[in-house]
Formats: sequence, structure tokens, C-alpha cells
Amino acid sequence: MSVGQGGQQDQTMLEKVTNDAVANIRTIARRRGRNGDWAEKAVRESVSIDEEEAVAQHVVDLVAVDVRDLLTKIDGREVETESGPVRLATGHAVVRSIGMDPGERLLDLLSDPNIGLILMTIAIYGIIFELGNPGAILPGVVGAIALILALASFAILQVNVAGLALIAFSVLFFIADLKVPGHGVLTIGGILAFFFGALLLTERQSPFLQVSLKLAVFTALLTGAFFLFAVGAGVRAQRTKVRSGREGLVGASGVARTDLNPEGMVYAQGEMWTAEAEDKTTIRQGERVTVVGVNGLRLRVRPGPR
Repeated sequence: MSVGQGGQQDQTMLEKVTNDAVANIRTIARRRGRNGDWAEKAVRESVSIDEEEAVAQHVVDLVAVDVRDLLTKIDGREVETESGPVRLATGHAVVRSIGMDPGERLLDLLSDPNIGLILMTIAIYGIIFELGNPGAILPGVVGAIALILALASFAILQVNVAGLALIAFSVLFFIADLKVPGHGVLTIGGILAFFFGALLLTERQSPFLQVSLKLAVFTALLTGAFFLFAVGAGVRAQRTKVRSGREGLVGASGVARTDLNPEGMVYAQGEMWTAEAEDKTTIRQGERVTVVGVNGLRLRVRPGPR
């Protein structure tokens, strides 16, 4: 019952809004000497006509192909103003185009939500890469600049907080999947969160102020790949135990340059070493050996691998 009443109220409200719009457009048409009947149909029935029909039905005064043509055709016409009728003298008017200055062009560029998303993505890449590789400097600088420009873009646009939150959570998912193995579940979740966050980044008040679907898909997959391969490689490298010096000799392969009975000389990792055969066994010259221990400058080796 309540649903039906709600629908009836919505219909009544729609009729009131439509009637108000019709009254308003009829007033304007009468004041400008236009076709009021057609104007009402445009509101009630959403009718449309081409430029020639518009002139024939007195919806518009004339059709011009450009600004110069318009100025020529309205030259000598009389128009009504608040101070009285005025005759236009536009036949020899000088047309001067005023372009945007660099600051205005930058603001115009930043008002595109696609640019804002790209800048935010670059900021994420740069800052994360700098945190994972301290001292790289350039990624951090680029990321910081991109972040500031992204925030400026979001200040111009009507940003949806839910979209930003999803993008932030996607980054957390990616990082968590690198730290805590989740068999890719968190990475998939991060890609989905980034994708939906990109789509919800701006309020959907206009189709021209929305993130492109193709760009949302591309940036989501690219971000997933970035964390999976670039950042992941850095994390794996940090986890790998660095082996150098004598510690790096253990497990290395070499060749006996003299008989080891049980002592002799072996060649391992580009150097000659004094070595002792493990378990006092005899190792013949030319046989392959494996280093099993280091005692000062003396290696302890065993035969193999062959």
C-alpha cells in the first residue's frame, strides 16, 4: 500500500515539475516572440527538429555557420534590453579569441577524472617504489609531485570518498599479499577494489566527469602487475640471505689441482685454496669437490658433484 502511495506521490510531483517548466518556457517564448506551442511540446514530449524547421516554426531567428556569419546576419537587427530597444551594429565587429593561460590550461587538464586517476596511480607507484628502495630519489620525487597534482584534481572534481577508500584498500591488499602469502587471493581482491574504486572515484552527475571503463580496467590490472612483479621482486630480494666472503664458499664447487691425501690445493670461486679432504679420504687431482666448511684460510671439502 505504501509503495503504491509513494509511486502516486512521485507521479504527482513529476507533473508539477513539468507544468512549472512548461509555464516558464512559454513565458520566455512569448517574451522573445518564439513559438510557444512547440516549446511546450519540447518539454512535455521531448520533440526535436533540425535547424531549418526551427527557423520555419519561429523557434530560432536564424542559422549561422560560424561567429563571423552570425555577426553579419544579426547586423542591423533590433533587440529589446532593460533600457529599451537597441540596434545591433556587428557587421564590421572585430573578433578576438582569448585562449586560456598556462594556469587555466593546467586546471582544465586536472578537471578530467581520467587524468586524476592516472596521477594517483603514478603517485602510488613512485612512493611505494621509493619506500622499497630508499635512496632511489627519482621515483619518490615523481610520486610526490603526482600525488599533489592528484589531490588538486580531486579538489576540483566532486570526489566520492568510497572510491578513494577502495583504492587505498587495494594498495593494502597488494602489500599484504606480498608480506603474507595468500595464494593470490589478496592480489585479486586488490585488483577488484582498485577497479571499483576507479569507477566510483567521482560522483556520477555527468557522463563527462566519469572515469573511463577501459582506463579503470587497465590501471587496475597494471597496478596488480606492478605489485606482483616489481614490488614483489624487491621484497623477495630483501628476504634472500646475502652470502659473501668465506660464508659464500660453503656449498661452492671446485676442482682439485693436486692430490688431496688428505691435504692439497683446490680451485674454487676463482681462487686457489689450501684444502683438506673430509673424513681424511683421498681425492685425486682433477676431481670435482664441494666445499663443506671453512677454517681460517683452509677449506674442508668432499668429493663431488661429478
